[in-house]
Amino acid sequence: MTSANPASPVAARAPGLPRRLLTDSGYVLLGLPLALASLVVLLVGLALGLGLVVLVVGLPILTGTLYAARGLADIERLRLAAVRRQPRIRPRYRLPEPGATAWRRIFLPMRDIQSWLDLAHGIFRLPVAIVTFVVTITWWAVALTGTLYATYDWAIPHPPENVELNELLGLGDTTRARVGLHTAIGLFFLLTLPIVVRGCALVQAGFGRAMLTGVAEMRDRITVLEEQKRAAVSAEATALRRLERDIHDGPQQRLVRLAMDLGRARQQLANDPEAAGRTLDEALDQTRETLAELRGLSRGIAPPILVDRGLPGALAALAGRGLIPIELRVDPDLGTPDGRPEAAVEHAAYFVVAEALTNVAKHARASECRVTVGRRDGHLEISVVDDGQGGAHLAKGHGLAGIADRVRAGGGVLEVTSPTGGPTEIRALLPG
Repeated sequence: MTSANPASPVAARAPGLPRRLLTDSGYVLLGLPLALASLVVLLVGLALGLGLVVLVVGLPILTGTLYAARGLADIERLRLAAVRRQPRIRPRYRLPEPGATAWRRIFLPMRDIQSWLDLAHGIFRLPVAIVTFVVTITWWAVALTGTLYATYDWAIPHPPENVELNELLGLGDTTRARVGLHTAIGLFFLLTLPIVVRGCALVQAGFGRAMLTGVAEMRDRITVLEEQKRAAVSAEATALRRLERDIHDGPQQRLVRLAMDLGRARQQLANDPEAAGRTLDEALDQTRETLAELRGLSRGIAPPILVDRGLPGALAALAGRGLIPIELRVDPDLGTPDGRPEAAVEHAAYFVVAEALTNVAKHARASECRVTVGRRDGHLEISVVDDGQGGAHLAKGHGLAGIADRVRAGGGVLEVTSPTGGPTEIRALLPG
């Protein structure tokens, strides 16, 4: 059974235009007083600290200034999260060792690169804040005064000797021309207000991101890549060990027996042709069983149907071989040329479902299973639910550990919900 991919809830969660406009405006307008306060506090602290460093007392002042910069940076990181629509990212600052002396604690922030970046942001953010503040205030002022011009034009004196803008543009000196021109200008500024304010907010937030979270994001990305690399190595090692074990326990033993049967048949051929024929029949059965086992092992690696027909066809074939009833719901677009994920993601998805179904058949004691595969929020979502006894977890040495390694190696996330007594849900999100 196949089903269409459910509608993405991103649009429902996205903030409305008025709310976004107010958020961006508040971010930009509040940025100026915060930038002024940061400049005064940090510049005075830095000057005092450097000026008194020869008297030693400047070192604690400098350390206190760096801690003040860290606090002001944390305030800005909280504001950045709302503008960039992303969770707050806080760098990992150096922490004092247990039992560290007072001087070690004083020098600790000075050895932290991020502390100096926080200080630089607090000092040099003022020019950016001024420019974005002026542009935002100007756009708001012109938008409001222009669109509402018709309500207060009567209160503005218009002496005959004054040349109005509408006269300079050749629109005449009538009240209608004057009101129409100012209203049109106000409408233009009002319509472009969300774009301009959003641009100002992104400029200010971009400077803050580069100084306050850029290094942290890079370090987090390096950490994620290292974890993915370790997971990929672990997944491949586990797959190779399992393949070696399966070959040793299955096809290799059958091939050894096949060789022995053929040797015995050769000896029987001259003395007892009938016995030789029976031995050859047994050898033929061994050959068929060996080929069947090899085909089963090859399906676990990368079945040809996955390459030919994509995930829908491969998973349908996999579900058809299940030992218990399996309800399969796969987005049909995943099998089309335009909708197919990358080969690595496709193989990982097939591996997740295959291994999950194997664990269900071996350990879950389930009577039925449901497999759902579709796209959501730019990810390939895989869900395998069974009504078994539950108690599954991701500890090393269990069947799900290999699935977790394969998913992490592909940049995805695996979640297992399996209370005692069931049901069990294995849910994987893969990029693509």
